[in-house]
Amino acid sequence: MFGLERMRALHAVATQGSVAAAAASLHVTPSGVSQQLAKLEREAGQPLLEPRGRGVRLTKAGQVLAGHAERILAQVADARADLELLREDVIGPLRIGAIPTTVHALLPPALATLAERHPRLEVTLHEGEAEQTMPQVPDGDLDVAVVESWTDRPTVIPPSTTRIELFSDVADLALPAGHRLARRKAVDLSEVDDLPWIGWSAGSGCYDWLVQVLRKQRLEPRISCTVGGYPTQLALVAGNVGAALVPRLARDRVPEGVRILATRPALTRTIYAICRAGEEDHGAVRACLDALRTASARFGSTGRPAG
Repeated sequence: MFGLERMRALHAVATQGSVAAAAASLHVTPSGVSQQLAKLEREAGQPLLEPRGRGVRLTKAGQVLAGHAERILAQVADARADLELLREDVIGPLRIGAIPTTVHALLPPALATLAERHPRLEVTLHEGEAEQTMPQVPDGDLDVAVVESWTDRPTVIPPSTTRIELFSDVADLALPAGHRLARRKAVDLSEVDDLPWIGWSAGSGCYDWLVQVLRKQRLEPRISCTVGGYPTQLALVAGNVGAALVPRLARDRVPEGVRILATRPALTRTIYAICRAGEEDHGAVRACLDALRTASARFGSTGRPAG
């Protein structure tokens, strides 16, 4: 009832004084305005215009409804202005999801930048694997997700999102210090055939990646421990429990009893940010991506802070 375009036509007649002038102000034909007004009269159930000489004037009902039309159109204009403000100004909620290694290393400086530059932004951060956070972006539950994609197991990005590359990272081999290969600088993964493996939690993308890497090297994926944290994995390696593949981004400190070796072939991944398609240049999402890019500049192709 009372469609917006019909209310706009009535308001134009009230302010312009005639159907012809109203049509000119709305850039439509006089017959188009007359049709809108006729429909509005049927919706209102009473006449809104009456003849006056060669023109028309508003009836009492028309005057009352025109007053409401003015307020409604003003509210619509305010709503559009507020939406434009959200597109340009960085205010309101921003929901970020990120894989654990980036929550640890990348997100703290990025969130600090956002807090400094955009204090009116309300940021919430959720840790989760890519397979958990990615679907939440097109669904509207997250605004930005930080995910990984391994070269030998690429992540499928939802088609309704935009992907922004941040930086690359490398996974190295962590061996117990007393292992026969521990004094090497680099090893072929196929040589590590005498240890069980320590992996991420079963059912996760990282677990599936480890299984795939081992099988490509014709190794039996004998995974004895599944834990959701690389520091814990390194502690288990130090305890001579097994070997692990650990991204450089995840290593702050290597415990005593662990040796880190490069692998042949090299195991690389790319860190991406994704957002809904078309939102990468708007408001809070744009600010978030800028902050992530700034924080990512600290990391080179090695996945560790430069310098």
